Amino acid sequence: MIRRALATALFAAALAYAAPTVAREGETVVFAAPAVETDRLAIHAATDVAAMAPLIRDFQTRNPSVTVDYVEYVSNDLQAAAISACAARKAPGDLLISPSVDQLLKLANDGCALAHLSPETETVPDWANWRNEVFGFSIEPAVFVYNARLVPEAEAPHTHVELADLLRRQIDRYAGRVGTYDIRVSGIGYLFAFNDARQTTTIFGRLLESLGRAAVVVRCCTSDVVAEVAAGRLLIGYNMLGSYAYAAARTDPALRVVVPADYALVLARGALIPTHGARPDLARRFLDYLLSARGQQVVRDEAFFFSEDGPMPAGVAGPRALDEGGIARPIRIGPALLAVQDAAQRRRFIRDWSRSMVDMGVPPTP
Repeated sequence: MIRRALATALFAAALAYAAPTVAREGETVVFAAPAVETDRLAIHAATDVAAMAPLIRDFQTRNPSVTVDYVEYVSNDLQAAAISACAARKAPGDLLISPSVDQLLKLANDGCALAHLSPETETVPDWANWRNEVFGFSIEPAVFVYNARLVPEAEAPHTHVELADLLRRQIDRYAGRVGTYDIRVSGIGYLFAFNDARQTTTIFGRLLESLGRAAVVVRCCTSDVVAEVAAGRLLIGYNMLGSYAYAAARTDPALRVVVPADYALVLARGALIPTHGARPDLARRFLDYLLSARGQQVVRDEAFFFSEDGPMPAGVAGPRALDEGGIARPIRIGPALLAVQDAAQRRRFIRDWSRSMVDMGVPPTP
């Protein structure tokens, strides 16, 4: 009887530990402690739970008594929740994770982050560390993704200029079949678009016009656009997060991922410990794990796939490495990002983008 009860308990624990890897926004996914729970960590993130699951589970192999509650958001919604919680001196979770590092930087600049210094944080490069309060832990290039069953390889764009020219030449074929972020609702979409404009206003203006004339389809998230490309409803996705696009391409032979050969925006997905979190000690422990050699190996092999100076993941078109030929344009986690979050500048940029897109056929966001 005791053996049967023990087996039943272990089986139930195993089922609880196998947390789902798909979540709706605002839903809490529970990664139950593999052993008897003594601690509980709340992570609120603008990151797909499927990407973070390998890291959470590996963290739990070394911390088997820790249950992790994971809540997924769209980046703008995470930012809004964190601002509201900070103003009310409440906890918006114990650790915040987002690719919209400009939003994390603003939170830190507004006094909503705790500093953390450890041997692991000292290994973070200067461009991915803001005052020991915002830390980049993964490398994320902005990529093109296309459906190889519907887009001939010879036609697939490999630079921003090639994409603009393709849409001009074949407007009938690509009208309504190219997707990107709606920067009015997506923080990462806004960050990528803002930094695109900084690279060269001529190319960005030309591409923006081509996207508008092609009635580009705008969505909140990389996963939405990539799913539509895989289904054939869209042919090309522009400025997608490389890790999500590559993860989808690993399981779908129709998908191809391209790192643009003229330049590639590269950001470091960021983590921040909020000022009023209930368990800053656990947040620091998990952050140190993310930055550790072991955590970084899981980041590269199982979660986000790209590295600053390592080889490109198998099957990705483009240079052999992100640091080859000077194509990488790192989005530094530094003071310049405060300009990205300047309210007046943000309104102007989104207004101009919206005017270009809506005038060319993209409907306003409801």
